[in-house]
Amino acid sequence: MRAVLVIVAVASLVPGVALRAHGDVWSLHSQATFVWQYHPAFRSPYRGVNSLDPGSRGDETFDATLFAGVRLWDGGEFYADPEIDQGFGLSNTVGVAGFPSGEAYKVGKSEPYFRLQRLFFRQTFDLGGSMGVVDADANQIAGARTADNLVLTIGKFSVTDIFDANAYAHDPKQDFFNWAVIDSGAFDYAADAWGYSYGAAAEWTRSWWTLRAGLFDLSRVPNGAALETGLGQFEIVGELEGRYALGARPGALKLLGFVNRGRMGSYRDATALAAPDTALVRRYRSRPGVAINIAQQIDDGLGVFLRASANDGSQEAYEFTEINRSLTAGLSLSGDGWGRPGDTVGLAAVMNDISKAARAYLAAGGAGILIGDGALTHYRNEKILETYYRVGVADGLGLSLDYQWIGNPAYNGDRGPVSVIGLRLHAER
Repeated sequence: MRAVLVIVAVASLVPGVALRAHGDVWSLHSQATFVWQYHPAFRSPYRGVNSLDPGSRGDETFDATLFAGVRLWDGGEFYADPEIDQGFGLSNTVGVAGFPSGEAYKVGKSEPYFRLQRLFFRQTFDLGGSMGVVDADANQIAGARTADNLVLTIGKFSVTDIFDANAYAHDPKQDFFNWAVIDSGAFDYAADAWGYSYGAAAEWTRSWWTLRAGLFDLSRVPNGAALETGLGQFEIVGELEGRYALGARPGALKLLGFVNRGRMGSYRDATALAAPDTALVRRYRSRPGVAINIAQQIDDGLGVFLRASANDGSQEAYEFTEINRSLTAGLSLSGDGWGRPGDTVGLAAVMNDISKAARAYLAAGGAGILIGDGALTHYRNEKILETYYRVGVADGLGLSLDYQWIGNPAYNGDRGPVSVIGLRLHAER
């Protein structure tokens, strides 16, 4: 209850404000999110260092963020996002490759702590075409820009702020919870343990298409809290987006490719050790991957989405999670049809897979970023079903109830299935 009171209080401290002079000059927005998740006891004949706790347990996370931005000159904007975080994901955010909470970081703490999650500069160049309105939002100052434009972003931010976005499944504060639903499961994007990196990105938009490219720092070690500054280890990522209409209904298709270049261990080399450990066989290697991301409106208030992704499964997962192939499909339906325009219901299905080399490593007792049960006697695809209902309680305040069924957690046919119930309270101004 204390966390619920804090979430409302923090979000009400900073109203969305702006000064207008040929477009807004500066803006302040805020958000606070509380997530509680619980799973009952489930079948587990054995467990390892990275196993989901088979006992009945619940965990919670909380974060509050201030989004501050200022327009420095025409097209030039600077942003800073200080944040307070607290809490733990289920089992301290291990045990499931498609982890059930996008609000759970890989660094859990029982006491609130401060982080400057984003600090970046953005420059927009108008290149012609019709003039459009840019609405005020978190990390977005209201104004106008032409349909054809070039946007450059440099500093500290999340790769997924720009890449792999989807209109129906990309925001764990508002829509789905699961990692493999809100992002492409095999997109091993550069990030520290909180999901952010130093880097630069360019977005070139011409009428119906946008081409994006970025260069980012990887962590010093896989899944590390500290980033390798100076691009000593790095990720190159590119994305081509095409916007279209089926009938009168808008849609978007995105093709993404990335390459991680850093010190990472081969599963095969690690499995050959008496005590398998990828940390002992790391050397400079490349790890590529691809993703397809589709969002399509079907009717007023109804949209469907599809994500398919794959990466090189011979090397250890570096930043995100142990998924080498992933397929996700789902739908999102607004409450307009039953007189609740502020409500949303979502449904998604996920299938995750890993390579033969990764299976052998886990079967030999190896552990990765998120998974490692000490054995993998009966490998199975990890299957996830998720559904949520978000109630628009008031303007800027939403309450969500979420349910996830996880079959073969961590690809282990001997454990589970697991049912995860979630509650989310989100406020923003």
